[in-house]
Amino acid sequence: MPISRAEIATDSGAKLIDRLCKHWAHKLDVEKSEGQARVTFEAGTCLMYAKDGKLTVALEALDDESLDRLEEVVDSHLVRMAGKEDLDIVWEN
Repeated sequence: MPISRAEIATDSGAKLIDRLCKHWAHKLDVEKSEGQARVTFEAGTCLMYAKDGKLTVALEALDDESLDRLEEVVDSHLVRMAGKEDLDIVWEN
């Protein structure tokens, strides 16, 4: 299973996790606790951790094509939920 990871500098990591979880909870399986979450998509899983001015996002997918699509989905949602804050998201696989 291919894996991808991004470490994003932000002081709003916990807030972004909260917003994403609320947004996705009506369609996806979401497990959330303080400063972290796990979201299960049809083609893979997204783990998020907020700590010390950083949001770490790890993706695991069924195949490379699904991983690329999951990166796009999570990336676009993070940017949208961040509002005016500019996020520098670089995926490493």
